Amino acid sequence: MPSQSGSGPFLRPFNRRRFLKTAGTAAVLPAVMRGYAAQTSTTSPNNRINLGVIGMGWQGPGNTSAFLNLPDCQVVAACDIDANHLQAAVKKINETYGNEDCKGYHDYRELLAREDIDAVMIAVPDHWHEIVATEAARRKKDIYGEKPLAHTIAEQQSIVRAVQENGIVWQMGSWQRSVPMFHKAAEIVRSGLIGEVTHVEVGLPGGNADFDGVAKDAMAKITAAGAQPTPFEQIVPGTPAWNAIVTDPPKELDYETWVGPSKMEPYIRARSHKSWRWNYNTGGGQLLDWIGHHCDIAHWGLGFDLSGPSEVEGSGELPPRDAVWNTAPKYRFELKYPRNITMTIAGGHHDIKTGVKWIGTEGWVWVDRGGFDASNPDWKKGKYLPRELRKVKLYTSTDHMQNFLDCVRTRQATVTPVEIGHHSAIPGHLCLISMLTGKKIRWDVKEEKIIGDPEASKLMTREYRGPWKMS
Repeated sequence: MPSQSGSGPFLRPFNRRRFLKTAGTAAVLPAVMRGYAAQTSTTSPNNRINLGVIGMGWQGPGNTSAFLNLPDCQVVAACDIDANHLQAAVKKINETYGNEDCKGYHDYRELLAREDIDAVMIAVPDHWHEIVATEAARRKKDIYGEKPLAHTIAEQQSIVRAVQENGIVWQMGSWQRSVPMFHKAAEIVRSGLIGEVTHVEVGLPGGNADFDGVAKDAMAKITAAGAQPTPFEQIVPGTPAWNAIVTDPPKELDYETWVGPSKMEPYIRARSHKSWRWNYNTGGGQLLDWIGHHCDIAHWGLGFDLSGPSEVEGSGELPPRDAVWNTAPKYRFELKYPRNITMTIAGGHHDIKTGVKWIGTEGWVWVDRGGFDASNPDWKKGKYLPRELRKVKLYTSTDHMQNFLDCVRTRQATVTPVEIGHHSAIPGHLCLISMLTGKKIRWDVKEEKIIGDPEASKLMTREYRGPWKMS
């Protein structure tokens, strides 16, 4: 059983002091500090930041391509436990640079042991976040890490402690903070232009997406076996459909290591690459996959980067716990925040648009990747909020990866440091716990613990499969 140490009394005050100390000066840095203070950080002799990339299945290659376009860094190492993914990554990196300098690794620990690596990009499945990130922090590597911060609240607390104790620069992969329209929307709210905020709608995707045609492939196998084609949310062990899609892992995948600290389960392609999100053993469904994006922006506009809800209650359409895909494709929750603000977090409900909508006493504003809208047409003009309307100036980043590299050099806070990533994801974890227990969850924001419910509190952590242990 992993340790449950690191509860609020130690973690929370340390969070706030460190965050405010760094964030207070960070807003002026990104554009002007790119070439400054290389001597204050551990950088490469050639003045480029040596970067290692860990997890090259899907998000990892996209992140790596973005870093390859930046002259401030050199990608010198890649790691993945799928041999095909690793080979493709190393080939792409070396072709980009026109050399053979990037080395491939099967074991992330070997990559992290390299003293010449200054920073790492981590894009492994959720159930691996805590183990890889805390090891990277102990090795003094600055980290660009994917959202959500971790698979459970306790694992997130562990990462926060490791980052803080080792003085690591962290950038959460919540890149929407580096996009002008999200920045403008949050500044409108923070500047009081919609009056006092009364309610916020956070719309996330519903359904469990069929990545890479895994459903089509599975249905063909099920039909060929003479079984009835059935949605993954209804296929359970012992049925003909289940038996038809359980196979040996492909030879290029080290499946034993891929499962890692989670419960060992039979290999099913629809539960592995990309689709691990739809199995609570390894992911958190659309709810946790997206909470680090839109709830992050909601908090930014509210000024709740280091705050959270006091109560969470809701439900979802949960498949059987042992189904191939057991994450809820439809869900809805109501949350209570400070200042009498309420929030709805929902996926698969047509009355809640995807994105974030803040509703105030004097207007409203909505933003999503596909658009921007507001009660005042004038607010729609321009990329950023005009200076004469801005009462609160938020941290401005125009390139999420470059912002990370800038901060590796300056040792200042990124636009999405680990503390922000932690608090942005906590509402999603609490929603999941409420859905799994069928109860209202009362949350102590300062102490970071569930109040008066030992059963629900157990879901703040999880058992680890040996030999893996939570830090």
